[in-house]
Amino acid sequence: MKRIKYQWVAHVLFAAYMCMLFKFTIFRSAFALQNFMRGGKINLNLFTEYAPFLRRHRWGHFLYLFAGNIAAFIPFGMYMGVRRIKLVPAVMYGFSLSLFVECMQYVWGVGVSELDDLILNTVGVLIGALSVKVWMRGIKQGEM
Repeated sequence: MKRIKYQWVAHVLFAAYMCMLFKFTIFRSAFALQNFMRGGKINLNLFTEYAPFLRRHRWGHFLYLFAGNIAAFIPFGMYMGVRRIKLVPAVMYGFSLSLFVECMQYVWGVGVSELDDLILNTVGVLIGALSVKVWMRGIKQGEM
């Protein structure tokens, strides 16, 4: 596939995406000095936060948390795919970004740093990178 003349658009969109990701995960309304002094919370039990939503049939909250964690990192995976970064390094970069976000949430005391978020975010990166790979393969074969 030829290099796109307006490749800078992907970089600008990625920068905007990263700003939004950090705004919603780290620099949200709970971000304050008093939270930093208290520190954050860590949950290393897999998917325990979802059980109460499922028991109470609160499907909207469940989907918001579960699918939201995946969807939030799909653009990162797509950007890695557009940049032609191989799948394993792309997933590792996404894992590292997710780990950074979870650590900052703990340090700044915003939200709960959860192991399942790390897993779901990484799945999102994988989905994004694979979707671009499939799309590019389709273009190369002339199917799209």
